[in-house]
Amino acid sequence: MYYFCLYSFKMKIEVYNLLDLTNVAKQLIEFAATEKIFVFEGDMGAGKTTFIKKLCEALGVSDVVSSPTYSIVNEYESPNGQVFHFDFYRIKDIQEAYDLGYEEYFYGGAFCLIEWPERVKELLPDHYIKVEIAVGDDNQRIFSFSKA
Repeated sequence: MYYFCLYSFKMKIEVYNLLDLTNVAKQLIEFAATEKIFVFEGDMGAGKTTFIKKLCEALGVSDVVSSPTYSIVNEYESPNGQVFHFDFYRIKDIQEAYDLGYEEYFYGGAFCLIEWPERVKELLPDHYIKVEIAVGDDNQRIFSFSKA
C-alpha cells in the first residue's frame, strides 16, 4: 500500500513495501510528463538504485539494470529511447564528468537518471525532475518529486 499527494510541481509518495515501487515509478513518469532528466537524492542505502531499476522497467528497459558505481554511466535501450544511468559517487573531480562527455548525455534528448547529482551540480541542466528518497519508520520510504 502506498500514499501520495500531488501539488502542481511537487508530489509525495510514502511506501511500505518494495512491491509498491513499480507504482511509484509509473507515478514518477506521469509526473515528469516530457522531462527526461532525473536527479536522485538520498542517503547511502535509501534505495536510489533499487528504485532506478523499477523506473527503467517502467520505461521498458529489458536489460539487467545495475549500478554504474565504477563505470560512472550505464546505457540501456527502451521503446521510449535511450536511458543513461549515472552514479557520480566515485568521481574525484568535475573534470571526470567533462571527460565523460556529460553534455552529449545531458543535452542529447535521452533519459538521464543521475545518482549523487550534488557532485556535478554546476553541470546539471536548468530543468529536471528531483527525486528525493528518505527512510522512515519500519522500512518506510518517502519519495518526494519536484520540478526544477
